[in-house]
Amino acid sequence: MSDAPKAIHPRAGTGRPHHARSWRQEAVEVTALFLAVGLAHLLATLLGHTDPGPVVLVGLGAALVVGSAVHKRLHGSLPSGAGRRGAKGSRAGRRGAKGSGAPLPEGGAGTVMSLWRIRMRVVERPGRLAEVAGAFGRLGCNILSLHIAPTGSSAITPAGCDALDEFVVEAPTGLEPDALRAALAAAGGLDVFVVPARVKDLTDPGVQGLLLARRVHDDPGQLPQAMGELLRAPEVEWRRPGETVAEEAELNSTMVISVHPERALLLRRPGLPFTPTEAARAAALAAAARDARYSRP
Repeated sequence: MSDAPKAIHPRAGTGRPHHARSWRQEAVEVTALFLAVGLAHLLATLLGHTDPGPVVLVGLGAALVVGSAVHKRLHGSLPSGAGRRGAKGSRAGRRGAKGSGAPLPEGGAGTVMSLWRIRMRVVERPGRLAEVAGAFGRLGCNILSLHIAPTGSSAITPAGCDALDEFVVEAPTGLEPDALRAALAAAGGLDVFVVPARVKDLTDPGVQGLLLARRVHDDPGQLPQAMGELLRAPEVEWRRPGETVAEEAELNSTMVISVHPERALLLRRPGLPFTPTEAARAAALAAAARDARYSRP
């Protein structure tokens, strides 16, 4: 005996096969057709010898055709096999979504996403950004922001000039940073850094710089906190000129910003080196605080 499940009509609660209900429905329609033919014959007998008889018969025939068409359009159902195929396809789709190794698309029901900040050096040439975006898409990542800046080097390689691409992406929680680095390296990324991101990282750097400049202009004492927010640096402390700065094992993970001749700010950001663009933003913010402090009477 086959153990294949039988299709059940959505409104049937007794578990009867769907084809039985279809047979009864067809029997009722045939009965109605016989009744209509009988009534038409009766009318033809009564009106057949009068002048308006043919007109009445044609009108009744047209009305029956229109009524039948409207009835089928309003109450027609799918073929018996279509519902079963659709149900099987839906169940198979759900099983595929749960059991496959591919990540769910962004925003899918039940998808838990993590934020990552990714920076890498790329050779600027047509199509390179599309390859990187394709690598993100294959991993189920959603690009939330992108900033492109020059590397600060005047050297131009035979393939083109280098640039720094920085992304903030949503990624499935199960996706490991090593898998991200490997995929981006295969897409042409060099010196790929992957660190956890925060929602604040989605703020546009230019807008954030203006807001922080206004803050330190009103209160120059807020400069260390504002500098830490601008550069996403967890460690910010005051230093005096001439004090030795121990260089971290990671290259460019420490930066000193001169505020005035007697004070400087030391910033550390392990895991993500500082860039020339960030150094320029930090110097501009320090200048705003310095002008505000020493330009007041």
